[in-house]
Amino acid sequence: MQISSRFTIAIHILTCVEVFGEEYKITSDFLASSIRVNPVIIRKILSQLRNAGLIEVARGTGGTKITRPAGEITLYDVYEAVDLLEEGTLFHFHENPNPVCPVGRNIHKALDEKLECIQTAMEDEMRRFTIADVVDQIRQCGDV
Repeated sequence: MQISSRFTIAIHILTCVEVFGEEYKITSDFLASSIRVNPVIIRKILSQLRNAGLIEVARGTGGTKITRPAGEITLYDVYEAVDLLEEGTLFHFHENPNPVCPVGRNIHKALDEKLECIQTAMEDEMRRFTIADVVDQIRQCGDV
């Protein structure tokens, strides 16, 4: 199990918009140079963030803006925007446990509730942190 890099790239994007938005026009090329990925990847993630209502993107080279204060955008909001979960679940269960085997027959009963609790705990922790927290940490590093 691994959350895709779209999640951390999206946080990087929102942090750049918050840190540099007053000084620079935040374009996919600008973001790609900070994140060091292809601008096509940036544009795809920008589209997901826009569809989730977290940013506005002006056409052409108009730049990107966050739609609400960074302190109101949680890491869970970002996760939900870019890491689309299959059927809403973090854990993908193997397809065909053997119903003849006592473990195979009962593995869902033994694990489903536990995995749901783990996912809920992770999501609750993500709700505790915001883009503003990330920005504050970056600023504490003293480079900005």
